[in-house]
Parts: sequence; C-alpha cells; structure tokens
Amino acid sequence: MDTDSIHSGYSHHSNRSRGSNKQSERSSRDRHKSHSRDSSSRSDKNVTISASSAQAQLPADQSSAPTDAQDDNWGETTTAVTGTSDHSLSQEDLAGFGKDTEGPVEKLNCVRYIPLVLSLLLGLLVLVTPLCFLVLPQLLWPERLHACGTACEGLFLSLAFKLLILLLAGWALFVRPTRASLPRIAVFRALLGLLTLLLLLSYWLFFGVRIMDSQDENYQSIVQFAVSLVDALLFIHYLAVVLLEIRHLQPCFSLCVVRSTDGETHHYNLGQLSIQRAALVILEHYYKDFSVHNPALLTAAKTRAAKHLAGLKVYNVDDFKAKLKSYLFDSAGSDGATAQSRAKMAAAARQRDTSHNELYYEEAEHERRVRKRRARLVVAVEEAFTHVRRLQDEEKKKPPGDEMDPREAAQAIFPSMARALQKYLRTTRQQHCHSMDSIQGHLAFCITNNMTPKAFLESYLQAGPTLQYSRESSQSRYWTLVSEASVTSPLRHGSDFQLKSSDFSLVVTSRAIPHLKLTEEYVHPKSHKFVLQLQSETSV
Repeated sequence: MDTDSIHSGYSHHSNRSRGSNKQSERSSRDRHKSHSRDSSSRSDKNVTISASSAQAQLPADQSSAPTDAQDDNWGETTTAVTGTSDHSLSQEDLAGFGKDTEGPVEKLNCVRYIPLVLSLLLGLLVLVTPLCFLVLPQLLWPERLHACGTACEGLFLSLAFKLLILLLAGWALFVRPTRASLPRIAVFRALLGLLTLLLLLSYWLFFGVRIMDSQDENYQSIVQFAVSLVDALLFIHYLAVVLLEIRHLQPCFSLCVVRSTDGETHHYNLGQLSIQRAALVILEHYYKDFSVHNPALLTAAKTRAAKHLAGLKVYNVDDFKAKLKSYLFDSAGSDGATAQSRAKMAAAARQRDTSHNELYYEEAEHERRVRKRRARLVVAVEEAFTHVRRLQDEEKKKPPGDEMDPREAAQAIFPSMARALQKYLRTTRQQHCHSMDSIQGHLAFCITNNMTPKAFLESYLQAGPTLQYSRESSQSRYWTLVSEASVTSPLRHGSDFQLKSSDFSLVVTSRAIPHLKLTEEYVHPKSHKFVLQLQSETSV
C-alpha cells in the first residue's frame, strides 16, 4: 500500500494500519499535515456536480442511494490480478466509478425559437408578395389585361432568378440555429425587420390604390412593379449583410476578461458591438480558451487562510494601557510576570511570521506527490498499451469472427491503470471532471486510432478547455449579464460588465484601441554604403 495516498472514510482498516506506520516514521508535525490532508479529502468526497439534487448535499454514509455515489477510495481497497500488473481492479468493482448524479434535463425553452419563427414568417411574406402582384390581376380582371410580350416575358425570367437569389441569401443570413438567448432584442435585426415590413406595406398600399382600384390593363407595368419590389428587397438584404456581418469586423476595442476565482486572464479584440453581443462573443471564446474551472483547487488556499486567521490574536487597547501603567508604577516583583508575557507575545509573533514557510513546504509536498503519481500513471498506461499491442498481435492469428472490439479491449485493460489514474486525479483534484465511461470511451478511441500512451494521457495531465468537458459545458451555459449601462448600448472606452455563473463570474473591461499614426522615413539606397581605404603600409 502507498503510504502517501489520500485517506478516506470508506477504508477504515487500511487507513488505521497506514497511520500506525506513519507514527513510527514521521514527526508530530508531519502527522498534523497528513491529518489536515485527510480531512480535506473527506470534504472533497462529498462534493457532487449536481446542483439541483438534495441528496448531493448529504454525506456518503447518510445518502439514501449509496449505489449511485462514487467511492473515491475504491482503488485502495480492491485488487484484481491481470496479465499486466498485480495492482489492478476487477471489472465488477468499477461499476460504481463515475456515477455522479446528473442534474435533471431541463425542458427546452420555446422562447428561444420566437426570433426564428418571426424571421420565417417575414421571409414567407417577402416571397409571396411579388407573386401575389402577378397572380391577382390574372384572377380579378383577366379579360381586360393586355397580352404579355417579349419584354414582359424577360421580366418574368429576371423576377424568377432574383427571387431565387433572395431566397438563398435570406436562408444563408437569417435561417441559422440560435447560438444564445439574449436579454434584449437585437437592435439592427429589429430595424431591418421593421424596414422590410414598412417597404412591403408601402408596396401593398400602392398596389391596392393605383392598380387594383383602377384595374390597370398594362400587365407589363404590373410585372415591372413586382420586379422593382424584389430589387428593393435585395438592397435591404445587402444592408443587412453590412450591418450584421461586416460592420463589427474591424477591431476597435480590446477587452480584458478575468475569471473571479483563480484570476485567469485573456484579451480579445472586438469591433463595434453592443454589450450583449460582446458578452456573447466572450462566452464563445471562454469555452475554448479558458481552462476548465476547478473549484477544488481553491480549497487549499481557503484552509491556509483559516489557519492563519485562527493564529491571530485580538488585543484590547484599554487592557494594554492598564498593564503598561502597572508595569511603570508597580514594584520590581512583577518583572517575572512581565517577562513571561513578553515571551508569549514573541512566540505568537514568530508563529505568525512562519506562515510563508508553511505555505512553501505545503506547495513543495504537493508538487512532489503530483510528480510521484504522474510517474506511476505513466508507467501503468505504458504497460497497459503494451498489453494491448500484444493482444493485437494475438488477435491477428485468430479467425475473423473472434477478434476483440476496441471497446472490449479498453474495458479489459482499464482495470490495470484505473488505480494509478484515480490516485492522480484525486491528487490533482480532477476526479469530478472525468467519469469511468468517459475514460473508457477515450481509451477505446485511442486504441481504434492507434494512438500512443502519451496521446491518451494528454487529456488528464493537463487541464483542457471548458468545452472539452461535457459536464461543464452543459451546466455552465446559463449566465447572467450585469451591467450599469444598457445592454443594447454600444461598447465604449472604459465600459465594464460581468458575466455571472453559478460558481464564478467573468469580469470584462473594455479599452479603446488607440489611433496609430505611421510616418515614413526615406532611406537612400546609397546612404549605407561606405568605402574602405587601405594604406600601402598596412599588413595583410
């Protein structure tokens, strides 16, 4: 058994035996540190991802469904012998690994589809209106219309292609899956929709008053009227492309994004956008640029702060004055008590001054344990992949029907590395980011694509972006935009706002990119040339 492993309440007998070994090998200060680490590990065990489950707030021994809770200490109390290593786990003992309670799947919000439905209705009205201008005269007064000549038929062809181009352009620009639900309406989209409705209303009024009431007999002019409407709609679509897609491409502001918990900072250059649109762009960058948020890493800092505050002592000024007066005017018999008080104060001051030493040794011990766990994990994974390659060589000799599936191969070799991986994830406090199913799926993916052990371990040795973890991306998609200015107002120099999530917030500050002035300095082509004159007496 490893003497440096994190203790848990699930294996009391093994912890007691390891504790007796430590008493004979370590000093009282080391036992105190190990006890603090044990208590922190037990507190981490009760943390669950699900925020809506009441059962998640209970300890593991009080849970009504113990089979659904993940045993953080399963790697220390179970052993299964395989062909790769004798420190392995059986497949049956892994059934409880990674069964973290998931939050209930929330119902789809129908409000998010309202803009798409309105865009479809407006697009349908845009396409139907020119056709109605052509069909209504044929239905209401067909006997009075003049025959459509060659020019009229050419207008029909032009109208058909323009409508097809307008349909494809509108589909490409407006019919898109909604990326987010904004708190306010998009100003430019609303203005474009209002302008389109105003244009259609104006054409319908003109058609009703000047064409339908008088029953115009010139059908070519009616077709020309419909073509002019389609031309106006094409120009409105061009205006939409400029306002929605081109206007914000030129960078105007530099936004500094800071995560409130760990202080991770990134900078982004954005153009002319409103605050809510800028917040949406920042969130899209957050899921791919920021590392996954791990609140367990902040537990050690909180523990050190609590210990430091516990070591502080509050003094009463009035009592200090009274003691000072008694020290000055009393007899010399009180010198012993005064010296003892001074010694106590000096000892407390020295204890407070050594807090940075405790921090240094705690960080050094943590780094040592991480390197140790990492080395063991690398060796275990390399042995497992060696076993896979040996199995692949054996599978080639078997009939085609007896070959092993990559998923079965992953399940077969996973117990050999599960213990080392579990200990490393617990040491680095990443156990809530990876479940057994996700690890086995990633292992099967690496086996299928013939990837190396280093490629498999890259996902666990270094924290990836937030979007890489499906749990984080599904639970952190609800944000609250906090801003003093209106969220529909454009970005300005000095604008700041916050994006709040359930566990942390992103603080955003904007700075205008300064105006850059470039000057030209002409350098003559012969200005940098020189002539080297050598004297005859110079030695070569």
